[in-house]
Amino acid sequence: MQEIFPFVSELGSKLSKDLTGSVAESMGPSEAVVKDFSAFLIPLHSVISEQRGFGSPISMPLKKRAFNCPLYAKEIEQLHVIFIDLLDIMEKCLEKMQDSSNLKTNGEGELNHTGWSQYLFILKELNNIAKLYKGAEEKFWTVLRLRKASLCVLIVRYAKRTDDHQWLLQHKDVTDFDSRRHLAMMMFPELKEDYEDLHEMLIDRSQLLAESFEYIVHAESDTLHVGLFMEFKNEEATGPGVLREWFFLVTQAIFDPQNALFVACPSDRRRFYPNPASKVDPMHLDYFTFSGRVIALALMHKVQVGIVFDRVFFLQLAGMHISLEDIRDADPCLYSSCKQILQMDPEFIDSDALGLTFVREVEELGSIKVVELCPGGKGIVVNSKNREKYVNLLIQHHFVTSISDPVSRFARGFSDILNPGEQKLFFRSLELEDLDWMLYGSESAICVEDWKAHTEYSSYKETDPQISWFWEACPYSITSVE
Repeated sequence: MQEIFPFVSELGSKLSKDLTGSVAESMGPSEAVVKDFSAFLIPLHSVISEQRGFGSPISMPLKKRAFNCPLYAKEIEQLHVIFIDLLDIMEKCLEKMQDSSNLKTNGEGELNHTGWSQYLFILKELNNIAKLYKGAEEKFWTVLRLRKASLCVLIVRYAKRTDDHQWLLQHKDVTDFDSRRHLAMMMFPELKEDYEDLHEMLIDRSQLLAESFEYIVHAESDTLHVGLFMEFKNEEATGPGVLREWFFLVTQAIFDPQNALFVACPSDRRRFYPNPASKVDPMHLDYFTFSGRVIALALMHKVQVGIVFDRVFFLQLAGMHISLEDIRDADPCLYSSCKQILQMDPEFIDSDALGLTFVREVEELGSIKVVELCPGGKGIVVNSKNREKYVNLLIQHHFVTSISDPVSRFARGFSDILNPGEQKLFFRSLELEDLDWMLYGSESAICVEDWKAHTEYSSYKETDPQISWFWEACPYSITSVE
């Protein structure tokens, strides 16, 4: 510790000076200094974490007796001073950034500040230090919540696939849709425009679902990571437009209720979850693997497909628990019934007027099957003391147990496209509404200025005459269509 800390102190002072300068100038901390600071903090953090005499997390200021017994009390106090100093300066930097971001929003200039590129790395290290000290994490995240707009700009502009973003993904309250989408999209492999290695598909429109299934489900996942080349039989058109059409059509076919793979929510027919009765088709699990791959590929190619997931499906893909409030859209009748059971007068419930036991009736192939919600469920009467348990078991069986295999196979197909081991993290890093936007888009009118601000150009520049003509014509074209 004594050998390492002088370097940390020196680098911390250097960062403090460079950050202070970056508030007024376009320069900032160098990548080398930030990397060295990070490297020296790793063993320092480890040693401090192992010190038992201070408690965990460490309360500051240290009590006098801490200097007489445990080791490294002086270094622990000095690191806390470095943390407070750097966090205060970072807040000033983010405040200055926020003003610059507003300038860009008002169309008065582009963001161009070389010092900003290291801000995320510094914030990550401050987050690690904050875990050592009592109250420091709350202070750290309070600063980021206050400077949320600046943090979101940093994420979209500077977060890279090779970086560790776990510390950001766990705090969705400091991010917005654009930044969460950026972090989630980096969990997909980077698309490569290598036309020689594209996975080629030649699809007959009349056999769209069956032929698409064969092309996608039997392909090695590595070949799908490279990219897709799509062509319809007896049609000359190829390219990105045809691929987008295929994504939309095949997704509509997958989620068509007539194919019995997914169930549409009664109150929102765009919203789906796996059909518990899908097992009537012996190939249904393979089709769920196929569905997972298609949705992941659509997201990777940034194609909106006209469907969204119900909350019960989304939460299971994220590995999260499902509560009563989560089933409101999927099954309004069951939701209402469960609510009534929980709100009924205890004496009425205990009179067994409802005649309920811990069982559920399930329809299979036209016949009714009684399934116990727990061992011996047929003999357990629902009363005021166990009704909450009954409702929870009923929900879990209806929306978890009955569709666990389809959800698992969909997740496997989705994971085939995503970077290894990141499927649950992908969904946990997003709000359901974020995924809605990514899969379906907005139902509000098209904002040409917003469209223009988020357009990427290939083989053209924004200043080219053809591009200028396009944006000039857009408002009139959209108005005429509407």
